[in-house]
Amino acid sequence: MDNKFKFLLVGVSTFVIGLCASNFAMSDVPPSYKIAVVDVPKVVNSSSQVAALKKEQQAKAQEIVKFVEKARKDVAATTDANKKKALEDKYNKELNKKKADMDKNYATKLSAIDANISNKINEQAKAGNYNIVLAKGVVLYGGEDITDTIIKAVK
Repeated sequence: MDNKFKFLLVGVSTFVIGLCASNFAMSDVPPSYKIAVVDVPKVVNSSSQVAALKKEQQAKAQEIVKFVEKARKDVAATTDANKKKALEDKYNKELNKKKADMDKNYATKLSAIDANISNKINEQAKAGNYNIVLAKGVVLYGGEDITDTIIKAVK
């Protein structure tokens, strides 16, 4: 009987300690961590670097359109079928090279802009003692919005 009593005492004690720990965990004790949220699309759209990159891409796209128009005129003006085919191949190669160069340049610059924005978010997170920074689109409620601060830092 003595062993059953000890076993029962240990079981009840474990239950009570677990219940107390659960109540403490669920109480209104303020968390020891800070969460921030950032509206990344808003930061990207507000970035002067992104605006300059868009403008540059539009100018390069217009250059390619002019190149294609010139190529069409040159090909249409040629009457010899063999020369026409050679000219088309030449212009297609040039066009593909221009597109590849434009895409590579765009990707490189976009990557640099992304790294800059990420660095600014990291700097702000450290300065504000935030433990977690989440994209605003994935957070339904809570977190301190630091989007405006990031926008100012990125510009």
